[in-house]
Amino acid sequence: MLTVHASPGAWGLTSISPFCIKLEAYLKMVGLPYRVVPADPRTAPKGKIPFIVEGGVRLGDSQFIIEYLKQNHGDPLDAKLGTAERALGHAVRRMLEEGTYFHSLHERWLDDEGWRVFNPVFRGLFPPFLRPFGFAIAGSVRRQVRRTLYGQGTSRHSREEIQAMARDDLAAVATLLGNKPFLLGDAPTSFDATVYAFVASVAAFPLDSSPRRYVLAQDNLVKYQERFQQRFFHPTRLAA
Repeated sequence: MLTVHASPGAWGLTSISPFCIKLEAYLKMVGLPYRVVPADPRTAPKGKIPFIVEGGVRLGDSQFIIEYLKQNHGDPLDAKLGTAERALGHAVRRMLEEGTYFHSLHERWLDDEGWRVFNPVFRGLFPPFLRPFGFAIAGSVRRQVRRTLYGQGTSRHSREEIQAMARDDLAAVATLLGNKPFLLGDAPTSFDATVYAFVASVAAFPLDSSPRRYVLAQDNLVKYQERFQQRFFHPTRLAA
Protein backbone atom coordinates (compact mmCIF):
# COMPACT_ATOMS: atom_id res chain seq x y z
CA MET A 1 0.00 0.00 0.00
CA LEU A 2 1.05 3.57 -0.67
CA THR A 3 2.48 5.13 2.50
CA VAL A 4 2.26 8.87 3.01
CA HIS A 5 4.74 10.42 5.43
CA ALA A 6 3.08 13.57 6.74
CA SER A 7 2.92 15.88 9.72
CA PRO A 8 0.12 15.27 12.26
CA GLY A 9 -2.99 17.41 12.35
CA ALA A 10 -4.29 20.24 14.50
CA TRP A 11 -7.21 22.71 14.57
CA GLY A 12 -9.54 20.11 13.04
CA LEU A 13 -7.29 19.51 10.01
CA THR A 14 -5.57 16.28 9.03
CA SER A 15 -2.16 18.00 9.02
CA ILE A 16 -0.57 21.27 10.06
CA SER A 17 1.00 21.39 6.58
CA PRO A 18 -1.11 22.54 3.62
CA PHE A 19 1.07 20.41 1.35
CA CYS A 20 0.27 17.28 3.35
CA ILE A 21 -3.43 18.20 3.27
CA LYS A 22 -3.16 18.74 -0.49
CA LEU A 23 -1.70 15.29 -1.09
CA GLU A 24 -4.22 13.52 1.13
CA ALA A 25 -7.06 15.46 -0.54
CA TYR A 26 -5.83 14.31 -3.96
CA LEU A 27 -5.63 10.69 -2.82
CA LYS A 28 -9.17 10.87 -1.48
CA MET A 29 -10.45 12.44 -4.69
CA VAL A 30 -8.99 9.70 -6.89
CA GLY A 31 -9.81 6.92 -4.43
CA LEU A 32 -6.30 5.50 -4.07
CA PRO A 33 -5.82 3.44 -0.89
CA TYR A 34 -3.08 4.76 1.37
CA ARG A 35 -1.92 4.95 4.94
CA VAL A 36 -0.42 7.90 6.77
CA VAL A 37 2.54 7.68 9.15
CA PRO A 38 4.29 10.45 11.09
CA ALA A 39 7.04 11.97 8.97
CA ASP A 40 10.65 12.51 9.93
CA PRO A 41 11.95 15.21 7.56
CA ARG A 42 15.49 13.97 8.18
CA THR A 43 14.62 10.80 6.23
CA ALA A 44 12.72 12.57 3.46
CA PRO A 45 14.12 12.34 -0.09
CA LYS A 46 14.28 16.15 -0.36
CA GLY A 47 14.37 16.95 3.33
CA LYS A 48 10.74 18.11 3.29
CA ILE A 49 7.28 16.69 3.76
CA PRO A 50 5.11 15.11 2.60
CA PHE A 51 6.85 12.22 0.91
CA ILE A 52 5.63 8.80 -0.16
CA VAL A 53 6.92 5.26 -0.25
CA GLU A 54 5.40 2.87 -2.75
CA GLY A 55 7.24 -0.35 -3.46
CA GLY A 56 10.80 0.69 -4.17
CA VAL A 57 9.86 4.32 -4.87
CA ARG A 58 10.55 7.10 -2.38
CA LEU A 59 9.42 10.47 -3.65
CA GLY A 60 9.12 13.94 -2.15
CA ASP A 61 7.33 17.19 -3.08
CA SER A 62 3.54 17.10 -3.18
CA GLN A 63 3.27 18.13 -6.84
CA PHE A 64 5.92 15.68 -8.05
CA ILE A 65 4.09 12.99 -6.10
CA ILE A 66 0.78 13.86 -7.76
CA GLU A 67 2.38 13.78 -11.21
CA TYR A 68 3.92 10.40 -10.38
CA LEU A 69 0.54 9.09 -9.24
CA LYS A 70 -1.10 10.31 -12.46
CA GLN A 71 1.49 8.51 -14.56
CA ASN A 72 1.31 5.26 -12.62
CA HIS A 73 -2.33 5.09 -11.50
CA GLY A 74 -4.19 7.06 -14.16
CA ASP A 75 -5.51 10.60 -14.27
CA PRO A 76 -9.27 10.56 -13.64
CA LEU A 77 -9.45 14.20 -12.53
CA ASP A 78 -7.52 16.15 -15.16
CA ALA A 79 -7.45 13.98 -18.27
CA LYS A 80 -10.27 15.88 -19.98
CA LEU A 81 -9.09 19.40 -19.13
CA GLY A 82 -8.28 21.76 -21.98
CA THR A 83 -5.07 23.77 -22.20
CA ALA A 84 -6.70 26.98 -20.93
CA GLU A 85 -8.18 25.18 -17.91
CA ARG A 86 -4.83 23.60 -17.12
CA ALA A 87 -3.13 26.98 -17.41
CA LEU A 88 -5.62 28.61 -15.03
CA GLY A 89 -5.33 25.77 -12.53
CA HIS A 90 -1.53 25.91 -12.72
CA ALA A 91 -1.50 29.68 -12.12
CA VAL A 92 -3.78 29.41 -9.09
CA ARG A 93 -1.77 26.52 -7.64
CA ARG A 94 1.52 28.35 -8.03
CA MET A 95 0.07 31.56 -6.54
CA LEU A 96 -1.05 29.71 -3.42
CA GLU A 97 2.05 27.54 -3.04
CA GLU A 98 4.65 30.18 -3.88
CA GLY A 99 2.88 33.23 -2.44
CA THR A 100 0.15 32.57 0.09
CA TYR A 101 2.19 29.81 1.73
CA PHE A 102 4.81 32.29 2.90
CA HIS A 103 2.14 34.37 4.63
CA SER A 104 1.13 31.29 6.60
CA LEU A 105 4.75 30.51 7.39
CA HIS A 106 5.31 34.06 8.63
CA GLU A 107 2.07 34.05 10.62
CA ARG A 108 2.90 30.83 12.44
CA TRP A 109 6.61 31.24 13.00
CA LEU A 110 7.51 34.94 13.08
CA ASP A 111 4.37 36.84 14.06
CA ASP A 112 4.54 36.94 17.86
CA GLU A 113 0.81 36.32 18.34
CA GLY A 114 0.83 33.48 15.81
CA TRP A 115 3.92 31.95 17.41
CA ARG A 116 2.16 31.81 20.79
CA VAL A 117 -0.55 29.72 19.09
CA PHE A 118 1.74 27.56 16.94
CA ASN A 119 4.67 26.94 19.30
CA PRO A 120 2.88 24.54 21.68
CA VAL A 121 1.37 22.65 18.72
CA PHE A 122 4.79 22.31 17.09
CA ARG A 123 6.47 21.20 20.30
CA GLY A 124 3.65 18.72 20.92
CA LEU A 125 4.69 16.88 17.76
CA PHE A 126 8.04 15.91 19.26
CA PRO A 127 8.57 12.31 20.37
CA PRO A 128 8.88 11.96 24.15
CA PHE A 129 12.68 11.70 24.17
CA LEU A 130 12.98 15.10 22.45
CA ARG A 131 10.44 17.01 24.51
CA PRO A 132 12.95 18.08 27.20
CA PHE A 133 14.80 19.87 24.39
CA GLY A 134 11.64 21.30 22.81
CA PHE A 135 12.29 24.93 23.71
CA ALA A 136 15.78 24.89 22.18
CA ILE A 137 14.71 22.99 19.07
CA ALA A 138 11.73 25.24 18.43
CA GLY A 139 13.91 28.32 18.85
CA SER A 140 16.50 26.95 16.44
CA VAL A 141 13.89 26.15 13.79
CA ARG A 142 12.30 29.55 14.25
CA ARG A 143 15.65 31.25 13.60
CA GLN A 144 16.07 29.16 10.46
CA VAL A 145 12.59 30.13 9.25
CA ARG A 146 13.42 33.77 9.94
CA ARG A 147 16.51 33.54 7.71
CA THR A 148 14.55 31.71 5.01
CA LEU A 149 11.73 34.25 4.92
CA TYR A 150 14.16 37.16 4.87
CA GLY A 151 16.03 35.64 1.94
CA GLN A 152 12.76 34.84 0.16
CA GLY A 153 11.56 38.38 0.83
CA THR A 154 8.33 38.01 2.81
CA SER A 155 9.69 39.08 6.18
CA ARG A 156 11.07 42.29 4.69
CA HIS A 157 7.47 43.56 4.66
CA SER A 158 5.33 44.71 7.57
CA ARG A 159 2.74 42.43 9.16
CA GLU A 160 -0.02 44.47 7.55
CA GLU A 161 1.59 44.29 4.11
CA ILE A 162 2.07 40.52 4.36
CA GLN A 163 -1.55 40.01 5.37
CA ALA A 164 -2.73 42.26 2.53
CA MET A 165 -0.81 40.18 -0.02
CA ALA A 166 -2.34 36.97 1.31
CA ARG A 167 -5.80 38.52 1.33
CA ASP A 168 -5.37 39.54 -2.31
CA ASP A 169 -4.43 35.95 -3.22
CA LEU A 170 -7.53 34.62 -1.47
CA ALA A 171 -9.70 37.28 -3.12
CA ALA A 172 -8.44 36.10 -6.51
CA VAL A 173 -9.44 32.53 -5.60
CA ALA A 174 -12.88 33.68 -4.45
CA THR A 175 -13.42 35.63 -7.67
CA LEU A 176 -12.32 32.77 -9.91
CA LEU A 177 -14.42 30.27 -7.96
CA GLY A 178 -17.56 32.36 -8.15
CA ASN A 179 -20.64 30.19 -7.73
CA LYS A 180 -19.05 27.06 -9.21
CA PRO A 181 -18.90 23.92 -7.04
CA PHE A 182 -15.17 23.56 -7.79
CA LEU A 183 -12.43 25.78 -9.15
CA LEU A 184 -12.86 24.83 -12.81
CA GLY A 185 -16.51 23.85 -12.86
CA ASP A 186 -18.90 21.17 -11.68
CA ALA A 187 -16.27 18.44 -11.20
CA PRO A 188 -13.19 18.51 -8.94
CA THR A 189 -9.72 18.54 -10.47
CA SER A 190 -6.29 18.05 -8.96
CA PHE A 191 -6.05 21.83 -8.58
CA ASP A 192 -8.86 21.73 -6.03
CA ALA A 193 -6.58 19.75 -3.73
CA THR A 194 -4.35 22.83 -3.44
CA VAL A 195 -7.21 25.32 -3.24
CA TYR A 196 -8.92 23.34 -0.49
CA ALA A 197 -5.68 22.84 1.45
CA PHE A 198 -4.89 26.54 1.60
CA VAL A 199 -8.42 27.81 2.18
CA ALA A 200 -8.86 25.30 5.00
CA SER A 201 -5.45 26.07 6.52
CA VAL A 202 -6.12 29.81 6.62
CA ALA A 203 -9.62 29.32 8.02
CA ALA A 204 -8.54 26.84 10.67
CA PHE A 205 -5.52 28.58 12.20
CA PRO A 206 -6.95 30.14 15.40
CA LEU A 207 -5.50 33.62 15.07
CA ASP A 208 -7.49 36.74 14.27
CA SER A 209 -5.95 37.95 11.01
CA SER A 210 -7.35 39.80 8.02
CA PRO A 211 -6.84 36.82 5.63
CA ARG A 212 -8.74 34.53 8.00
CA ARG A 213 -11.51 37.08 8.47
CA TYR A 214 -11.71 37.46 4.71
CA VAL A 215 -12.06 33.72 4.09
CA LEU A 216 -14.73 33.30 6.75
CA ALA A 217 -16.67 36.26 5.35
CA GLN A 218 -16.79 34.86 1.80
CA ASP A 219 -19.85 32.68 1.47
CA ASN A 220 -18.51 30.87 -1.58
CA LEU A 221 -15.19 30.00 0.11
CA VAL A 222 -16.92 28.74 3.25
CA LYS A 223 -19.34 26.63 1.23
CA TYR A 224 -16.50 25.37 -0.97
CA GLN A 225 -14.59 24.18 2.07
CA GLU A 226 -17.66 22.54 3.58
CA ARG A 227 -18.59 20.92 0.26
CA PHE A 228 -15.09 19.52 -0.19
CA GLN A 229 -14.83 18.20 3.35
CA GLN A 230 -18.25 16.60 3.31
CA ARG A 231 -17.53 14.87 0.02
CA PHE A 232 -13.97 13.72 0.63
CA PHE A 233 -13.26 13.99 4.37
CA HIS A 234 -15.20 13.04 7.46
CA PRO A 235 -17.65 15.84 8.31
CA THR A 236 -16.39 16.10 11.90
CA ARG A 237 -13.11 17.47 10.55
CA LEU A 238 -14.70 20.74 9.40
CA ALA A 239 -12.32 23.56 10.21
CA ALA A 240 -14.25 26.75 9.64
